[in-house]
Amino acid sequence: MKEVEILPAAKALILEVGNWIKTQRQDFAKEHIEEKGLNNLVSYVDKTAEIKLVAGLKQILPGSAFLTEEGTVAHQENNEWEWIIDPLDGTTNFVHGIPYYCVSVALAHHGEFSMGIIYEPNLNEFFHAIAGQGAYLNGQAIRVSDNPSLASSVVATGFPHRSFEKMEEYIKSLDYFFRNTRSLRRIGAAALDLAYVACGRMDGFYELKLMPWDIAAGTLIVREAGGIATDFSGSHDLMYQNQILAGNPGVYKEMKTVLDRYFI
Repeated sequence: MKEVEILPAAKALILEVGNWIKTQRQDFAKEHIEEKGLNNLVSYVDKTAEIKLVAGLKQILPGSAFLTEEGTVAHQENNEWEWIIDPLDGTTNFVHGIPYYCVSVALAHHGEFSMGIIYEPNLNEFFHAIAGQGAYLNGQAIRVSDNPSLASSVVATGFPHRSFEKMEEYIKSLDYFFRNTRSLRRIGAAALDLAYVACGRMDGFYELKLMPWDIAAGTLIVREAGGIATDFSGSHDLMYQNQILAGNPGVYKEMKTVLDRYFI
């Protein structure tokens, strides 16, 4: 299985890039920040990290295609193997010195997620999954929580801060979850939110206006950890749906019932 063969090299590369990102935080200054759009930040750190990842992954899997946040290479359609890369998920956290960000890399085979890697350098936590082989944190198998109900759950989300056309519906859903969960969390890196669902730290997660690189790796890791990840309508083909709902099976079901009221 090709994913098993290339995992060690991919892991070494991603660890190297993630740790390089962490070192850049020490001397990072606000003049390094650029805005790609409203509240959409980028810096030389994102761009350089992506260049490093693309260069390394090209050597690990020659001939593969890339879908990348910062556009280091042009997106190619209909390639057998495709890397989906967010070099720095949680850029706003990074530029403000908040230690909650990660590198997120997924590999798709004929359009299906086949490997997912998320590396959080501040805690040195390496999450990965290969399709059909389970999910792992630093080499130890992980599972979604067994929390049976939304009422006793911690649910993560991401606030709309770039596009506001669904704000009314979103506020209504937030109001419900405020009143009917143990607590809500908005920490600011969707890939890590998904990783935390996969290892049981959070019971569910939902967010709008996400891109494929935000959710590709985390989606596979959640599914391999025994969870469910779909778009709000329940479709498992969610790469280009710009939204995600994920959780352990029971909490996912309750959350979907709530979201159906406001978004379907």
